[in-house]
Amino acid sequence: MRGRCRVGTGRGDYSSSVMDNPVPPRAADPRPRRRDRHGRGMRGPVAPPQVPLSASRAEAFTDLVQDSVERLERRWPQLADIEFMVLEVPRLDPARDGGWGDEGVPLGGTIAAREGRPAHVVVYRRPVEIRTKGRDERAALVHEVVVEQVAELLGLTPETVDPRYGED
Repeated sequence: MRGRCRVGTGRGDYSSSVMDNPVPPRAADPRPRRRDRHGRGMRGPVAPPQVPLSASRAEAFTDLVQDSVERLERRWPQLADIEFMVLEVPRLDPARDGGWGDEGVPLGGTIAAREGRPAHVVVYRRPVEIRTKGRDERAALVHEVVVEQVAELLGLTPETVDPRYGED
């Protein structure tokens, strides 16, 4: 059901081909576990890579965006034609964009479809993380940003995209 709806990471310019590459899966640690003969405990990672404990903050954030997209995809199948990206921070080009104005740092954005390329919804990780304290609050804000950006791209209100928008 996922189609072309991917969550990936990229840095820099929006036209970069890095943005089109999904996040690679984490590989298992190839090193064997050895007994520590000096009394300092086991060496190596605390938990195996597939356990959430070993996920980085960026990977955990990407998972939140993915969860939000999957939630919306059940209601809006046309989202399969949209690519969802996670970028660290928004790009500021005062000569081109004129700055961010009075709105402050954006939490997300959209890139319209052009020249055979699909539309993109971008969520900026660092601005969202700075505005939230815990995982639940972060998940709620990520979903709110995704809903707002999808609504803008589809030309609808956020309440139409997700009837529970704004209830948190």
